[in-house]
Amino acid sequence: MNKFLSILIVFFLAAQTTVAEDISLKFYLKFSFVKGGEAEMTISDTVFNDRPAIHYHVMGKTTGLANKLYGVYDIYETYVDAETRLPVKTIRNVKEGNYRRYTETFFYHDVDSINSSRSGWRAVPDDLLDLVSVFFYFVHKNPFENLQPGDAVIYPTINADKISDISIQYLRDEKIKTDVGEVDCHVLTPTVRKGKVLEKSDGVRFYLAKKDKVPVYIEFDMQVGSLKTVIKHYKINGVEQSLK
Repeated sequence: MNKFLSILIVFFLAAQTTVAEDISLKFYLKFSFVKGGEAEMTISDTVFNDRPAIHYHVMGKTTGLANKLYGVYDIYETYVDAETRLPVKTIRNVKEGNYRRYTETFFYHDVDSINSSRSGWRAVPDDLLDLVSVFFYFVHKNPFENLQPGDAVIYPTINADKISDISIQYLRDEKIKTDVGEVDCHVLTPTVRKGKVLEKSDGVRFYLAKKDKVPVYIEFDMQVGSLKTVIKHYKINGVEQSLK
């Protein structure tokens, strides 16, 4: 379950092209018909180094039996420059069973460098993103009216101090049923490393509401079956929103 939550936290983050309010999204995690976890995300305006910025805060945790068997409570935070949408600071606070890992990373895009609390200073690729900001960056830079099914963009991305290229592909448009009603969606798939969890490298499908550009549903094709992440609520300044 810890690997499921990690993938969930990383890939349910895609969304607003503009942020003017405090936005809250809550999801529940289902394996078959069993609920095994929850995830929450907030998006808010802030200031970083005297410049307008956006703060993304993501929490994922196990619940019920899954929590008793292997407790997970992970937090990912990213601050991005409001103009460039590039990350300026990230925080990764992972608690999975007996495993603990806390990392802060600062980005210096003017000199293509980062400073990580774990690995120190080093040179990095131009316009490096992290696993939170990469989806926001894709949506901001690629209006869907300019995309054709099959179009993909590759971005250098850092996660857990490791840098690799992530491809995000636009698959199609589709209407799906959720707990907040039927929603017209854009369907994206990120290419991730195939391993013990995912059945194939493109085994994640990400459903982004056309209207508000927020994630409403994610499906994972795994070695042991299908895992689904379903939106529970979507609020702006504490008021429930309609995605219809």
